[in-house]
Formats: sequence, structure tokens, C-alpha cells
Amino acid sequence: MTLLDLVLLLLVLALLAALFLRRKGGEGEARGEAREILEAAKAEAKEALESARKEAREILEAARREAKALREEAESRLKALRQELEEEARARAEALEKESRRRLAEAEERLKAEREELRAERERLKALQEELKAERERLKEEREELRREAERLSKRGEALDARAMKLDALEEALSKREEVLKAKEAGLLEREKEIEQRLYQVAGLSPEEARRLILERLDRELEEEKAARVRAALERARVEARREAQKILAQAMQRQASETAAQLAVSVVPIPSDAMKGRIIGREGRNIRTFEALTGVDLIIDDTPEAVLLSSFNPVRREIARMALEELLKDGRIHPSRIEEVVEKAKQEMKTFIYERGEEAALEAGVVGLKPGLIQLLGRLHFRSSYGQNVLKHSIQVAHLTGIMAAELGLDAGLARRAGLLHDIGKSVDREVEGSHVEIGIALARRFGEPPEVIDAIAHHHDPENAETVYAVLVAAADALSAARPGARRESLEEYLQRLEALERIALSFPGVETAFAVQAGREVRVIVKPDKITDAKATLLAREIANRIEREMNYPGQVQVTVVRETRAVEYAK
Repeated sequence: MTLLDLVLLLLVLALLAALFLRRKGGEGEARGEAREILEAAKAEAKEALESARKEAREILEAARREAKALREEAESRLKALRQELEEEARARAEALEKESRRRLAEAEERLKAEREELRAERERLKALQEELKAERERLKEEREELRREAERLSKRGEALDARAMKLDALEEALSKREEVLKAKEAGLLEREKEIEQRLYQVAGLSPEEARRLILERLDRELEEEKAARVRAALERARVEARREAQKILAQAMQRQASETAAQLAVSVVPIPSDAMKGRIIGREGRNIRTFEALTGVDLIIDDTPEAVLLSSFNPVRREIARMALEELLKDGRIHPSRIEEVVEKAKQEMKTFIYERGEEAALEAGVVGLKPGLIQLLGRLHFRSSYGQNVLKHSIQVAHLTGIMAAELGLDAGLARRAGLLHDIGKSVDREVEGSHVEIGIALARRFGEPPEVIDAIAHHHDPENAETVYAVLVAAADALSAARPGARRESLEEYLQRLEALERIALSFPGVETAFAVQAGREVRVIVKPDKITDAKATLLAREIANRIEREMNYPGQVQVTVVRETRAVEYAK
């Protein structure tokens, strides 16, 4: 029971006593006694209240001191626990980083080995395919020869039956004439021997030497005739093949030219000063971790003065990261919540930017009526490259070339430009969707309701032989023109050197070749032959054989010119 309850109880008892006395005694006496009891109760209640207040203040002060001590102890424990957690997290992060680097190195080694195995397997399959193709051709020729032989035998059987009777009649006459001819033949043989002996005596040569001279002369005449016929046939083929296409291709190439854009895997972002690098990293690296987690891009901060690097093989993510980082540097507020806000804003701006690039490409190519979803996918090609060539620029150029050729042939130029612009649309999402860019492009074109001619061009712009419409052939030709022109695409230094070495190795493998040089970035191989072993007639055949072998064994853009040089020098010194 508290002091307040006790005071209340005393007051109640005093009142009850006053009422009791009032009933027993007179009214005056009862009032006096009640007043005295009430005064006494008030005094006691006051004293009890004062003591209760004093006791409450002491309890409150003790509680405050105890709470302060507990708070200080909790803060010290929290600080120690935080330090332990930070040290443990730092140790775990370092261990995880080492483990991830080790696993990445192992994965790269495995990937490199698998690529080598795949390349060897691909070459082996290619060789097997060539052998199978040759075997099929041989079997086909043999089967055709057997069929013709069977027909000839059947015809000959019928003819033999008819001639058998005639032969029987002629046999007797022939037997008689045979005796006469044998006698004449004996005389002619004697006469021929006499003539040969006289010729050998006159020429001063033996029969073997005379026969060898005649055969060598015949070989030279046949080689010259064969070379002349091959040269004439090649010239006729070139003239007939280029007569109709030369005008169209020349006009298309003269009327269309565009720049080549090369995309890299790293973007450089300038910063005001090197002191900003610390703010980008943030306390204990929280800013850079947040930035990399939200953008999916590696932010590289090294000793490069007044610059940081953004590394990613996805150009869209890299561009979003660049826009967000430039906005953060301009604003100056760099912390996790602000980074999240700026990155989200950059993503929205990137969607608008991609759509604008798609609209500009469609307008530049002269293609109208594209659906918004298709325009968005078209704009994504701005950040896609193939062998260093920007795919969106390439698609616009193919659209112009296809439209020009279609107009020259009297076809629908608008439909041709549409097919050329969308022929590589599958490359916009080939990194997110399974399948080749041709399969993905066909599915996208069907989903957005494109005409059958456009779908056929997308499906067969790499194999026009199987195309169902002429637009696919035009797109394939324009695609080859855009990709094969000098400077349009780049390849790695290793692949470039391997291609040059392969060209020179093929040329040097032929007998009579003294040396060979691959020039003009691998688009021409010049072969120097030994004049004492290779004649002018053989030089033409040698050029054709080298070109055929290059076509069989190598993959290359455009065409490779083979030039055989035969030079004879006579040097003398005047003394």
C-alpha cells in the first residue's frame, strides 16, 4: 500500500468518526470533534504527502543515475560490437575478393581451352564436310556414268544384233582383203623403217631424243593453248557477270557514304580533381558498391589523373552509368540514396534517348509506319557493334543501298529500305534472348506484323541462295557492300596477322614460287615466281589455282586479288 492510499484511508476513517459522534452527542460537540479529527487527518496527510514526494524524488534520481550508467555501458558495448563486425566484414570481403579473382582466372583458363578445342573441332568438321561433299560429287558422277553406260550397252546390244548378219557377210570379203593388206603392211613397215633411219641420220638424233623433243613441243603448245582458253573464258565470265550489276552497284556506292563508328568496352569520365575520387568511393566503399550494384558496371578508380573508368561489355549499361556519374559529379551530393535516385533518372532518360535514336534512324532511312516497340528495338542498335562497325549506322546504310538497287530494278524502293533497315533487328536483344540474331529477328518481325518480304530478307540475308523473294538478295548484296568496304570493320591484330600468314603460306606451297607478299590489308597477294620454272602460260594457271585454294581454305570479307609476277632480267657489265 502506498502513502497516498494510507492518507485517503485516514480521511475516510475521520469522516466516519465524525458521523458517529454526531449521532451520539450533540450537534455542536460533534462538529468540534469532527473538526479536530479532520485537522489531525489533514496534518497527517500533509506529512505523509511530503514524505512521499521526498521518497519519489530520491527514487527518480536513483533511476536517472542507473539509466545513465546503463546507456553508457550499452554505447560502449555497441561501439565494440560495431568494430568487431566491421573488421569481420572487411576480412570476409577480402577473402571473397581473392576467391572471386581466383575463380575468374580459372574460368578464363577453362574458357580459353574450350575455345581452342571448339576451333579445332570446327576445322575438323569443315574438312570432313569438304571430303563428304567431294565424295558425294564423285558418287553422283559415277552414278551418272553408270546410267549412261547402261543406256549405251542397251543400244549397242540392239545394234550388234542387227550388225551380226552384216558382219557374217562381210567376214569372207574381209578375210580376203586381209591377206592383201598384210602384204602391203609388210612393205610399208619396211619403207617406214628406211625413212626413219634416213631421218635419224639427217637430224643426228636417236629415236628416244626425237620422241622427247616432239612431246615437249606438244606440251608447250597445249599449255599455251590451255592458258589462252582459260584467260578468254575468265574474261568472258567477268564481262557477262558484271555487265548488268556494275551499273547498279556503282550508282549505289556513289550515292551512299557514311562514317564508321567504333565502340569500346571502356568509357572515360573526367572529374574536377583527384580529391573527388575519395567522395566517389565513399566511407568504407559504400558509394562505389552501391553504384556498381545499381548499374551493373565496374567503376575503376586508379592513378589516372582527373579521370575514372567505367568498364562493361554492355554499352547500354555503360552509358547509363556514365550519365549517372556525370550528374552526381555535377550535383556534388554523393551518397547511396542519391545514387539510387540519379541512376533511376538516368535509366528513364536512356529509354527516351534510345527511342529518339530509333526515330532518327527510321527518318534517315526513309522508312515510315514502324510500331513504337520496333522503333525502341531499332534505337538499341545504336549501342551495338559488330567487328567495330556500329550496327545502327550499318542498317541505315544497307537500307539506302537496298532502296537504290530496288529503284534501279523497278521494285518497291520503300519496301526494300524497310527490309534493309530491319535485317539486323535481332541483334538488339541477342544478348538477352537465346538464339541467333536471324532467328530472333524473324520472331520480332512476325510479332510486330511486318510484311513477308521483310521477314524473308531477315531470314536469308546471309544465305540469299535459299531466299524466296528478290528483296532478300538485294539486302544480302547491300549487307556485303557495307561490311566489306575498307575501314568498315576491324578485326583483332592476332586474327589479322593469321590471315596474312595463311595467304602467304598458301601461295608459297605451290612449286616454282619464289616468294609471296600479302598487301592491302590482306585484300591482295602478290606471288613472285621463278622465271626458269614458270612460263607466262603457267603463270595464268597458277593464279587461278591459288585463288581456288584460297576460296576453299579461308574465310574473308570481300575478295582477294591474286597477282602472279614473272620477271626475267639480263645483266651484263661493261669493263
